[in-house]
Amino acid sequence: MIRQTAWAAVALAVAVALSGCDKPPPVQANARQVTVVGSGQVQGTPDTLTADVGIEVVAPDVTAAMNQTNERQQAVIAALTADGIDTEDISTAAVTLQPQYGDNQVVTGYRAGNSLNVKIRRLDNASKALTDIVNAGGNAARINSVSFSIDDDSKLVSDARARAFEDAKNRATQYAQLSGMSLGRIISISEAPGTEPPRPAPAPAGAMAADVPLQPGRQTVGFSVTAVWELS
Repeated sequence: MIRQTAWAAVALAVAVALSGCDKPPPVQANARQVTVVGSGQVQGTPDTLTADVGIEVVAPDVTAAMNQTNERQQAVIAALTADGIDTEDISTAAVTLQPQYGDNQVVTGYRAGNSLNVKIRRLDNASKALTDIVNAGGNAARINSVSFSIDDDSKLVSDARARAFEDAKNRATQYAQLSGMSLGRIISISEAPGTEPPRPAPAPAGAMAADVPLQPGRQTVGFSVTAVWELS
């Protein structure tokens, strides 16, 4: 009889434990909160131009194609350094060599290419630098694109972030007032940058007989902030 009673007690305890697993988790004591998205933008004037430039030559054989490309590219680099552009702001972006085919897939020559990324930090010198690239490269010169940027945008980023948070806080405060409550402590913040990318402006080879007019315009730096506050 004692042994049967003991087994019954164990079975009852297991049944109670299993039934407790089916219960939903307890509700948090303070579930009142508001989630808002704030945005902030500031504008600045670009101070740097980045150009994607290159040389492209077609010749009957590989050696001639590569040699002519290298000679023109060296002339372009020399012209840029003469314009006061630091060699550290001139970097090789790509080197290509491809056979050219005629009828019946016969190789008729070779196309060699060499492209550079050039960062021009003095915008008052940018038009002349682009023209000098064309003059040095001749018909083999290629200006694929140019884009403007702000070299140091840390101040703009800081201002945009502050505006985004202030916008989020104002929205949260208004929602709290509309619901008859007050804004409590902040629970979480997450952000997403919203910098407007610089717009490239393509320039075909051989299109520049004189200095090209350039307009840097304005660049927008923005942030979107998602913030959660407690309501009390």
